[in-house]
Amino acid sequence: MVTVEQIIKLFAERGDSQYGGEAVTQRQHALQCAALAVQAHASPALVTAALLHDIGHLVHALPDDAPDQGVDDAHEELGYRYLTQIFAESVTEPVRLHVPAKRYLCAVDADYHAQLSEPSIVSLKLQGGPMSETEVAEFRTGSFAEDAVSLRRWYDLAKVPELKTPAIEDFEQYLRAAAMHNKQQKEET
Repeated sequence: MVTVEQIIKLFAERGDSQYGGEAVTQRQHALQCAALAVQAHASPALVTAALLHDIGHLVHALPDDAPDQGVDDAHEELGYRYLTQIFAESVTEPVRLHVPAKRYLCAVDADYHAQLSEPSIVSLKLQGGPMSETEVAEFRTGSFAEDAVSLRRWYDLAKVPELKTPAIEDFEQYLRAAAMHNKQQKEET
């Protein structure tokens, strides 16, 4: 069973790896994304999802440049499966949907694609490109689509080199609140 302590340790051990060709590390990207969620007054679950959306990159054994080698690491699915051990859907679904949210935004917002970084464009091709009209309609009906789009927008802004952010430990309260909510939900059922 995954614990909050293990998640914090994972960031300590693997968070300094480069974030897929971007000018920030995995930890910097995660902390910036979570800080943006806090600034937006997001729920503890969505702050947690923002912090952990790319945890799949930290738990797989692929090289940092896997997308450049034509490999989609499916980190959103790997992260989703990892996080379901401790968190409810309010955390895990936005994590699972943050890649589809990119595909969605590319399909519905003409300006969005032009704002993507080069590494995001490379990974978009591996992830299926912009959604079709059918995929867009299906995505919009999902319970966590709005949260996933919010997370995605923070994601795109969370790539500022040397930006000062709170430490991972400063988000522990969000992680614990989200984990406790999941535990309470399970006890009620």
